[in-house]
Formats: sequence, C-alpha cells, structure tokens
Amino acid sequence: MAVPAAASVRDTNRYRPPAITGLTDLLDRPVRDRPRARALVVTGDRVELSYGALAALADDVAGRLGSRGLRRGDAVGLVCANTAEFVVALLGGARAGLVVAPIDPALPESQMSARLEALGVQAILVGPPGAGAAPAAQFPVPTWTLRVDVSRGGTATAALGTGAPAVRRVRGAAHELSSRDALVLFTAGTTDQAKMVPLTHASVAASVRGICATYELGPGDATVAVMPFFHGHGLFAALLASLASGGCVLLPERGRFSAHTFWDDMRAAAATWFTAVPTIHEILLDRSAVDHPGPQVPPLKFVRSCSAPLNTATQRALERTLGAPLLSAYGMTESTHQATSEPLPQQGPLKHGSVGRSTGVDLRVVDRNGRTCPAGTEGEVWVHGPTVARGYLGNPDGTARSFVDGWFRTGDLGSLDDGGNLFLTGRIKNLINRGGEKISPEQVEDILAGCPGVAEAAVFAVPDPTYGQRVGAAVVVHEGEGIGPEEILRYCRSRLAAFEIPDRLEVVVALPHTAKGALDRRAVEARYAH
Repeated sequence: MAVPAAASVRDTNRYRPPAITGLTDLLDRPVRDRPRARALVVTGDRVELSYGALAALADDVAGRLGSRGLRRGDAVGLVCANTAEFVVALLGGARAGLVVAPIDPALPESQMSARLEALGVQAILVGPPGAGAAPAAQFPVPTWTLRVDVSRGGTATAALGTGAPAVRRVRGAAHELSSRDALVLFTAGTTDQAKMVPLTHASVAASVRGICATYELGPGDATVAVMPFFHGHGLFAALLASLASGGCVLLPERGRFSAHTFWDDMRAAAATWFTAVPTIHEILLDRSAVDHPGPQVPPLKFVRSCSAPLNTATQRALERTLGAPLLSAYGMTESTHQATSEPLPQQGPLKHGSVGRSTGVDLRVVDRNGRTCPAGTEGEVWVHGPTVARGYLGNPDGTARSFVDGWFRTGDLGSLDDGGNLFLTGRIKNLINRGGEKISPEQVEDILAGCPGVAEAAVFAVPDPTYGQRVGAAVVVHEGEGIGPEEILRYCRSRLAAFEIPDRLEVVVALPHTAKGALDRRAVEARYAH
C-alpha cells in the first residue's frame, strides 16, 4: 500500500487537543462526556475498564493515600509493570497531590533502593506479587501493595495494603519538589549515572497536548501498550495521551510486550496505532510472514517509532507490510518525552530519515561555541519550551552542564533543514576518533542495517595504539541467512568512506538492550570492544 506524502485539503485546524492542566484532571473530560467508554483493556481475559470506573478507583486510592500521613508535594515510589495497578496508583497519587516516581520493577534490588533513597520517597506503592515488585522488607520506608480486581462485567475494586503510615522525614532530593510537580523520572543508566528529572503538571499537560495534536488522537483511537510506563515513551505517548484524548489502551497480560500475542491484542483493542522502539519494530517485521494477520487487523492510522534511530529500510518495509505510515519521533526525559515528530501524511510531507518537526518546543542546532548553525550544518541539538524540565534533582553540576538559560543541551548531533525538519546523526559522546577522523557509530549502523540479511548492528570504538581508536562492529543476521563478515563489508565499501568501514566485524547471535529496548552501548563495548 502506498503511503501518501502530500498534504490533503482537509482542514487540519479542526482538531483540538485536550484542555488539561496536568495529571490531576487528565480524566475529567472523558469521564464527563463518555463515562461508560472503555479506558483500559486489562488482564489475560482482556476485560474492559470504563473511564468512570477508572476515575472512581483513582479517587478511592487518593483518599487512602491522604489518610496515611502523606502531604501534597511528597514523593512516592511506584514499582509496577504495565498493569491496571500502575495506572490507578499513578492517577490516585496525582489526585492526592503527590509526586510519583515510577521505577523499573526489573532493576536489581540495590539499584532500585539507591534510586528511591536518593530521591527520598515517603512511601512506595508496588503492584501485586508476581508483577515484578520487590518485597516490602527491602525498603526503609512504608511499602504498600495495591491490587485492582476487574470483573468481566466491568466492575472494579482497589485494595491498598497500607500497613504502617508514612514517616515524616526530610531526606534525599525530595525537598526540591513542590505540589506543582507531578512526576520524577529517572534517565536511563546505571545507579550512579541515572539522573532524577522533575516534571511539573504544566509540563505533563504541554507534552500530552502536543502528542495528541501531532497524531490527532481522539475517542475513536485505541492502542496496545508496548513500551514500559516507567519511561517517558510508554508513559506519555501510549498511556497518558490516549487517556487524555478519550481513547483506549490495552495492557498486555503480565504487563509486558509479547510478540506472540501482539497482533491478537491489536485486534482485541481494535487498535488504530501503536508506538515502539526500532528493536520491537524489527521483531514485528521479522515475524510478519508468520504472525501478521493481514486484513484481519483493523486498518491502522499510523505507527510511531521513538527512543532510538530507525533504519530507513526498516521504516519502508514496515509501511509496506502494515499499510500505514511509520512516523519517526524524537524525545527525551528532560523534554517530557516528545520534542519532534514526522506529521500525519495529511498534515504535511514525510521526510524519511528525519525525526520531523517541532511539536511544541523551540529547536536550535549550535556549534561548539554555542552559535546557531545554518540549515544543513551539523551541530548539537538544543531544546527549549514548556515541556523542558528545570534541571536535575540533587545534581547542580549536571544541571549547570546540561541546562543553559532554559535550553536543554541534548548531547545529540543533528541538523535542521530549511523546513524545520530535524535530522539526527548521532550522540556526541559516542563519536569514534580514528586518527582525527570523527565517525558517528549511528550512521555506520544505519548502513550496516541496510545490508540484505542483516537484522541489527552495533558499532563501537576499539582501542588502537596507532590511530587511538578503530571502528568495531557486531552484527546480527536474520535466521537462515548465510551472509558473513566479508559480504557485509563488501556492501559497506561502496556506501561508507574508507575510514568509516569497520576494521573488525563480528557476526553475533544477539545484542544487549536497555529496559526500554534501545541498544545498550555500554554492554556492547564491554563485550566486544577489547
């Protein structure tokens, strides 16, 4: 199916994003207008939970939290998979005036404790046993288990095992928070490198409105939650934008993405779109010949990709397979997720290879001296606007380095064209210096991934006594493909400069990934660079 590239004559000004002010009133309009409409589809039985029922659960939990000694502006941890418990705890905490800090339930106990203690939470909300939550005894603050039961008829109850009340102690970075704050998200990284990003209700509202406006999300839309909610990608793009616009989100069984059940989930939800990282798009593409049910799937309005560079060849192959435009977006925790996106086809031309235009922020590309680069010139991407965080909690040095006069220095390299489309070329800290030649591993990976038979590639620096660094690569090939290193390098020689061609290339079974599905470059270097 061809994907239209030209703007239509439809009046694109008809759409109005939801008028919310933050997490507290996120459900107000859908509850008022369509209380019986489905908000969530949950559990392995795919039971529907209405907006009215979801709001009642959130209010119930808010009341219970307020009775346990918590005050407006207090921070609480949330350790839970993508289940109904996560959504109810998040919205209940917001309605109680609390600042919620979602944590990856799969983190090692030491890392989880270190993050919660660094923030200084007053209590921790966890999902039911089996949802990945750690036992209460492991934390020095009250740990309360939330359980949500939904009947096939749509009635729902919440049980919050609060136990001991919150203990009033001022510790960690929580003293920097106020009732204006809605969330604290942790950037990806190891314990001592993960930064705490405070996001206000105003930032959350601006982000959600921007996402809804970009994709014209409304009550007729539905999606399947592929990405984890403890990261901005899944939290803002899939969950909050859908709920604010009156749409529906299906939460897969056990709260985790499964390629085996994905298309059944999409049919069950009557999904009109979904968002994922390129790794998951690759998995779905590889399995499409067996798993994709073709016309049995409701027609998709669009598919979204974010959190890592998407190979252009993969993008086009998925568009052909799914019969829908695949839109690349760009965002980060510090910008409350989305900063740019390719538009829906009727809103403007698609620029494959770009991550689209701004969706509510100001963008600059600057040189080493902080001067704005002309169109087409590579530099560091800076972001400014209502979604940009004020800095990092408990980290004044990190804040001073990354935030300048309200601008966030992303550390990403890219360029803007005359139409405002952003083209990313890599990360500054990832650049390989081979005898003075600066090489972007992301660009080399894009070429490698375009080689027929290659499923995924990782490029890294290999220490070298002569050049300082050489280019190394680890490549995963599709099952059943007989392609080897020589064929892959031959493909590269006509597409890369001589100094960019990997000096060492190894075909491997799999590559390591982070919790949100992006390539884990630190693990790649530790495994293959020496």
